[in-house]
Amino acid sequence: MTTTLALRQPRAVERLVAGQATSDGAGVKLTRVLTQNLQRRLDPFLMLDAFGSDSADDYIAGFPDHPHRGFETISYMLEGRMRHRDSAGHEGMVADGGVQWMTAGRGVIHSELPEQREGRMEGFQLWLNLPAKDKMRAPWYRDIPSGEIPELQLPGATVRVIAGASHGVGGAVQREHTEPLYLDLHLEPGASFEQALPDTHNAFAYVYRGALKFETGCQVPAQRMAILANTPGSDGVRLTAGDAATRVLLIAGRPLDEPIAQHGPFVMNTQAELIQAVRDYQAGTLAA
Repeated sequence: MTTTLALRQPRAVERLVAGQATSDGAGVKLTRVLTQNLQRRLDPFLMLDAFGSDSADDYIAGFPDHPHRGFETISYMLEGRMRHRDSAGHEGMVADGGVQWMTAGRGVIHSELPEQREGRMEGFQLWLNLPAKDKMRAPWYRDIPSGEIPELQLPGATVRVIAGASHGVGGAVQREHTEPLYLDLHLEPGASFEQALPDTHNAFAYVYRGALKFETGCQVPAQRMAILANTPGSDGVRLTAGDAATRVLLIAGRPLDEPIAQHGPFVMNTQAELIQAVRDYQAGTLAA
């Protein structure tokens, strides 16, 4: 039940992160897994939120109009329906298994509102930084329905390739500078999955069903993020499910190694750029 790439030195777990319960938007309850104090360690990733509830009260108010500048948002919906509208004229809906990829660039104001009054709403939002040269580029948006996300079937594993590439299968989105890898792995009990990865890329795994176990003895339970060590000479990642079926996000990318200046929904390189973003928003010119 093992998919083998003959990794010589797979990465170990550096530490586990539990995440912080919080709310955002108009009161949507969520867990902030990748928090601001981890941005340098997990560069180019800025934030990961996980949300999931069967109670409409936890999500129904959604995320009314709010601004962004300087980065990209990737929304991955496991269950539920969310409508996107933005100031650049884009509109779409992400539903079961689908992804919305938005580049805020120089500025966009958008809303993300549920299109359901009951039932389960579950998914993730990942923030991916932009290099300094692209922070003021034109906004961009793409809806990726579930059926357009490439899937890879391996012994004991189903791999959804949202970004990057795995075992020769290219993902739905590619990015030149940050080179993000975004995989949703479905592992049978006891199955292992291997992914080649440069030792310079930052990487983490977030378990949202079941559990992972590592050869070092480390156990990663559900609702935990494992930050994977950047060991010189490591050639990839080996993830092994525990005694139950396991689902895990494997996310990695090439660090930008640039200054990070953040104020709420604005992520730039300097405080002066942040001040300008706030002024542009207040003046109504952020998304002009």
